[in-house]
Amino acid sequence: MKGALDKGRLLTAAAIAVGLLGTTSAESADLQPRTIAAFDRYVKAAETETAARVEFLRLDGLPAALRRARQDELRAGMLHIERLTTLDGGREIPVPDGLMHHWVGTVFAPGASVEQALSILQDYDKHAEIYRPAVVQSRLLSRNGDRFRMFLRFSMTKVITVVVNTEHDAQFYRDGPDRARSRIYSTRIAQVENAGEPDERELPVGRDGGYLWRLNTYWRVLQRDGGTYVQCESISLTRGIPFGFGWLIQPFVTSIPRESLEFTLNTTRTTLARTPR
Repeated sequence: MKGALDKGRLLTAAAIAVGLLGTTSAESADLQPRTIAAFDRYVKAAETETAARVEFLRLDGLPAALRRARQDELRAGMLHIERLTTLDGGREIPVPDGLMHHWVGTVFAPGASVEQALSILQDYDKHAEIYRPAVVQSRLLSRNGDRFRMFLRFSMTKVITVVVNTEHDAQFYRDGPDRARSRIYSTRIAQVENAGEPDERELPVGRDGGYLWRLNTYWRVLQRDGGTYVQCESISLTRGIPFGFGWLIQPFVTSIPRESLEFTLNTTRTTLARTPR
């Protein structure tokens, strides 16, 4: 009984603390030039590392026995996800006043093709329908061949709900008849106050709660083994943890990037399963 009461008190304290953070973060979390520079440095190192890889999918770089086991798990309907850390010159890249979140996940869609996967990923006008409730508004802003600009409104909930308006630049590449990849960079992210209400407004860019300041995603789809493997890698930047709140707040802040990636990949696989063959 005592353990249950202690757990209840801890959860209550967490909810109160996060709520207080949400109400005061607009004043306390300013995106600094040094934080942006650290993110850019990290992205450059991560992209250089990826470009040096021979394997198209990360799982193909695993030892043979582990690769076969992972493929069996994916074909059985499991999702594989892991956290990554990119080093620069063998050292971790410090991110002053911010947190870096780097994840990669993979799913397998039986019977699906590369074209069907691309049709879903590139249909930005329907992303609010496909990826709801994480995406509540979406629209294509422009397209020039395989280059897209789009608007997405994200809703993130973890004790509190945070809504952000985002714009992105996406470039898709076809590396062969059985494979494709993309890189998608956020170009504008603004937190929305009182979202959905008559008095909703955007907070100044970079002067908000700091729940999402940058978001890069990298998709790879490979048709093989009677279906298509879908891999998504995300690198995002959020505010740092206020001094004295780390032990309590950090699990809530850092869980959102992983959960968002899991949701996106699972939803993509489910949508592909419903796509007419």
